[in-house]
Amino acid sequence: MRHSSPLRTAAVLLAVVTLGATPSLAAPAKITDLSLEQLLETEVTSVSKRPEPLASAASAIFVISQEDIRRSGATSIPEALRMAPGLEVAQIDANKWAITSRGFNAFSANKLLVLMDGRTLYSPLFSGTLWNVQDTMMEDIERIEVIRGPGAALWGANAVNGVINIITKPSADTQGALLTAGTGTKELGFGGGRYGGALNDHTTYRVYAKSFYRDDLERADGTRANDDWYQWRSGFRVDSKPDSPYAFTIQGDAYNGNADAATTIPIATAPYAATIDNPSNVRGANLLSRFTRTTGPDSELMVQLYYDLTKSNDRLLGDHRDIVDLEMQYRFQAADRHEITWGAGYRFLHDQIDNSTTFSFSPASRSDSLFSAFLQDEVALVDDLLKLTVGSKFEHNDYSGFEVQPNVRLAWTPDSTNTVWAAVSRAVRTPSQADQNIRIQSAAVPAALIPPLAGLAPGTVLITTNGNEAFDSEEVVAYELGYRLQATSRLAFDTALFYNDYRKLRTTPPANPAILSPATDPNYVAELRYAAGNTMDGETYGLEIVADAKPLEWWRLQIAYTFLRMTLHESGQGLYAGEAAEGESPRNQFSIRNLMDLGNTVTLDTWLRYVENLPTYGLDSYVTLDVRLGWQAQPGLELALVGKNLLNDHHTEFGQQFINIVPSEIARSVYGKATWSF
Repeated sequence: MRHSSPLRTAAVLLAVVTLGATPSLAAPAKITDLSLEQLLETEVTSVSKRPEPLASAASAIFVISQEDIRRSGATSIPEALRMAPGLEVAQIDANKWAITSRGFNAFSANKLLVLMDGRTLYSPLFSGTLWNVQDTMMEDIERIEVIRGPGAALWGANAVNGVINIITKPSADTQGALLTAGTGTKELGFGGGRYGGALNDHTTYRVYAKSFYRDDLERADGTRANDDWYQWRSGFRVDSKPDSPYAFTIQGDAYNGNADAATTIPIATAPYAATIDNPSNVRGANLLSRFTRTTGPDSELMVQLYYDLTKSNDRLLGDHRDIVDLEMQYRFQAADRHEITWGAGYRFLHDQIDNSTTFSFSPASRSDSLFSAFLQDEVALVDDLLKLTVGSKFEHNDYSGFEVQPNVRLAWTPDSTNTVWAAVSRAVRTPSQADQNIRIQSAAVPAALIPPLAGLAPGTVLITTNGNEAFDSEEVVAYELGYRLQATSRLAFDTALFYNDYRKLRTTPPANPAILSPATDPNYVAELRYAAGNTMDGETYGLEIVADAKPLEWWRLQIAYTFLRMTLHESGQGLYAGEAAEGESPRNQFSIRNLMDLGNTVTLDTWLRYVENLPTYGLDSYVTLDVRLGWQAQPGLELALVGKNLLNDHHTEFGQQFINIVPSEIARSVYGKATWSF
């Protein structure tokens, strides 16, 4: 699908017009202005569901700040996530990503839970997060908290290898107006506007709208991939904090757009596969309300309710899904040394699927309920020295029944510059709708290539992948050890080691009988079926290191390294061996970011990344370099020039999986952006 270029024109005109403006706001605070001590004292909430300093959190947590996002040049949330160590972020085409933590990467990576402002973004259809519909004004994001390792004891099922918590700014922090616009070689046009004001002395609001159009990429053979991405989105937020213990938030978003792709489907005659253009429409809306009552520094009641509507339609599948989620949480000081947090929740899901020959679900419509509760006790064993946290999540779902996910965490802080922590956790990945109800036409091959049919009459075998209602939850027991060190006022380290023991991982052995015949067209059908009881186990282990340094007052340097090793053991035999997952995640990743303030008005930021090869897909290692040059032209007006993937014309970051999305070549690109706040 092609679009004209009004966005490109509008972006250029806005950038030119604003050059003559005289906004009154000062330049934003620079990340280089913060000391390393201030960075480590950043408050996080994802580890224990209460505010605590990053430095003392008993978890492998990394925070991506608003200033990190701005100076990275990222125009989407997936691009910003590349900054987090331990995450694997691979772009598949112009609008799709494979993102996970600590292994098992895939387009529908099913072991990473993603939230935005308390709303779960994890899809129950295929498991995983559909990143081409997760967006907001990038300038409105306060921070992204990334937990590597299980977070299921608080956040529930599917927080197996990590949690990403995207937190936007309160409306009180976004008062006034902000306009952004830009254009480039692949970012053909993007723009957004936000306005924040006050309804009364204690109630503030903001509204926003944004739109973008990202051009097609190319395939490995040089042809256009027809995977362009267009979307508009708008939303609002209202926050009230009166002079009382009560506060509330109401917020919502709506979006509509296209996220096109090239898709391979099986056909009955040679060459047995055809690549088709697959235009896709994605749209949705959500509404969230949150009420809190605070009765002291360590006592708070929170009640949250949200509704989420998502719709998608392409040539192979349509999905209409409604989610209603109610959650209550209460935190209080039980005794001098015990801080208790407990909560309960209920989620109702209903969907209607439009099937096709390639993808189909049976039943095509279903309603499901999820009941949950959690309890956590944080015990100060020795004041300001040793802290023990124990807790568990208890859930009941309509796929696997009752699930228990406990954890134990211990943090030792002998002084203000050292923190040692350890954790043991159990988490599960519960079955998705696809695991139990799907049928996929995965591939077609000549009958002569299938041993049971060799020598018989020539024909074609259609290979299908089928769900199984006996599919069970995947399980992990994770062991973690971490150390944070503030070596000097200009140098800090954060290190995490982990060992994960997996049980009952998903596999797809042949069904019984494996070959069904005769069939009219194609001649035979070979069925693969997700194994009842799940027939693969495995272990992963690794190391994640982040070093933050300020060699000079105007220069911040951040270096990150990730090592991952996977060993999987499949007891069944399948045409799609589960052990191939070992080669779908890079063993080594390296990143180095330079953030430099060249005077009071100019910033120069460089970002070099190395990602090792993916043997399963035959993809080579690659190195990328992004550069951003920013100029504070006037108070409140910033102009930026960003270059991405500057070292190579193009590279491929991920391979083609059973869902048959054809990967694109990630191209070198340049764009310019103007941001005006007043």
